[in-house]
Amino acid sequence: MKKTLHSFYFLSLGFLFLVSCVPTKKYKASQDALQSARNDSARLAAKVASLESTVANRESTIAALKQQVDSLTNTVADLNSKISDLTHRTGQLSSEVSSRQSELSKSQQELKDQQKRLEQLQALMDRQKAAIQEIRKKMSDALVGFNSNELTVSIKNGKVYVSLQENLLFPSGSAVVNPKGKEALAKLADVLNKNTDITVDIEGHTDSIPIHGKFRDNWDLSTARATSIVRVLTEDYKVDPTRVIASGHSSYDPVEPNSTSEGRALNRRTDIILSPKLDELFKLLENNPNN
Repeated sequence: MKKTLHSFYFLSLGFLFLVSCVPTKKYKASQDALQSARNDSARLAAKVASLESTVANRESTIAALKQQVDSLTNTVADLNSKISDLTHRTGQLSSEVSSRQSELSKSQQELKDQQKRLEQLQALMDRQKAAIQEIRKKMSDALVGFNSNELTVSIKNGKVYVSLQENLLFPSGSAVVNPKGKEALAKLADVLNKNTDITVDIEGHTDSIPIHGKFRDNWDLSTARATSIVRVLTEDYKVDPTRVIASGHSSYDPVEPNSTSEGRALNRRTDIILSPKLDELFKLLENNPNN
């Protein structure tokens, strides 16, 4: 009996121990599960926080990128506008350059034309100079028999001047050519008739002493003497009248002062001015009036 009670006692203790151990294990397991859940929750919370931070950062990054995109878009638009403006200006500049090139080409052509005309003008002037020298030589050779106090042949202002003194051509105060004067004019006319490209200007000159008698004044005398020589050349020696011009200058174009008798003697003269025809030169100047 005692043994039975003893066994029952130990069996009860074991049952109680078993009964007490089961809730403790469940409790511990629950605690462990709760802790695990808490840990998982903490991890999830941390992960959520991390994700939220990442999302926030990405949103911030996206916003910054959007700002950059907007800024770049504006920059691109501005650059496009500048490119368009530059393209327009380039077009204008290209047009202006083309226009300037055209003007330059035109100016270069005009310069070439001017150079050509200048060369032609220089050639004509050289020809004229040579012709003047030739006329002077021919006149000097033709009039070689006369003294220097009767006539001189010189070049002045690009023309040949045959200056015949009063003592060779006329009696004092007269407009009638004397025989020796006609002899000189005959030789001069012979050169003119052989050289038909020479124009002839005949100028009568006097001194400053007032004249009395047939002529009203020195204007009348100087003009009458010039026309007398024209008549001798054209009527007696057949010089073409269309080549001859006569004029009187009275005492207003002296070669020496009228204060001395020597000066007055030199001023009483008739100048026969000879020059080659300048038709070609005049044509060139008319075609290019800017020269």
